[in-house]
Amino acid sequence: METAFNRVVVIGYGKAAGEVLKYIDDRRADYGYTMEFIEHEPHGLSVTRQICGERGIPFDRIPQKQRLSAYLDSVQEKTLIVSASNNFLFPASLVEREHITIINFHNALLPDYPGRNAPSWVIYEGEKRTGITWHYVTAGVDEGNIIIQKSCEIGPDMKAYELTERLMDLAVECFCECFDVVLAQNVQAAPQTILPGRRMYRSTEIPGEGILDLKEEPDKLYRQLRSVDYGKSGIFPPLQMMVEGKRARVLRYRKIDPGKKKEEASMIYLPLADGNLLKIKYHML
Repeated sequence: METAFNRVVVIGYGKAAGEVLKYIDDRRADYGYTMEFIEHEPHGLSVTRQICGERGIPFDRIPQKQRLSAYLDSVQEKTLIVSASNNFLFPASLVEREHITIINFHNALLPDYPGRNAPSWVIYEGEKRTGITWHYVTAGVDEGNIIIQKSCEIGPDMKAYELTERLMDLAVECFCECFDVVLAQNVQAAPQTILPGRRMYRSTEIPGEGILDLKEEPDKLYRQLRSVDYGKSGIFPPLQMMVEGKRARVLRYRKIDPGKKKEEASMIYLPLADGNLLKIKYHML
């Protein structure tokens, strides 16, 4: 099989990056490209580093943005850069080089929800469906032509970490489907329709500004709680709320059957539209 690319560079972290890395390595014999992996955001238990060690894939950890930019800028071969769960913003000077092609996985259906933490925002906004996008990288953030998209349902009780897992699975599935046409430079890419004033979600933003307002509808509060729930990952700080005029920190929450309600200290129960109760455990600050 033929491709114009002599080299494939994978940048990212986590499950999606690991599966994409393995697939690219599996296809190396078909195309004859060289490959390497760069970890820009270090992780203590790096699955990608382990994969590289087991498969003999060159691995480098480059957390400094300037150093990573300089390294990629030094590439002279015809190169495909695969950005999988990667938060490094590629400089325009690199994106515009003719021998460099960059594709990126975004965990939403672009042009909607560009930027960071898209799974949180789709849950918070009450969307029923979301999905993933593989797109070409341009100088504008999440603005490049779409290579492939696939959607999935957002369950009524789905938490951010659960949705993230589902989206990573979709990302790997779609990557395997489009890899050959990307290498053949034969993608029928679709331009995005980007409306003026499109909101860009930033890493510093927290749904509801990090405050659980008990005056809001309980179903909205339940969405907010699920939207920031990444398990032990700690992507967002714990939500806070006002209880009897004093600030409190949310410790945990659950949706329960009304028959299981128990009077406990530092606990709030709120009625949900489906007949269940939202149980919130808190700690006074």
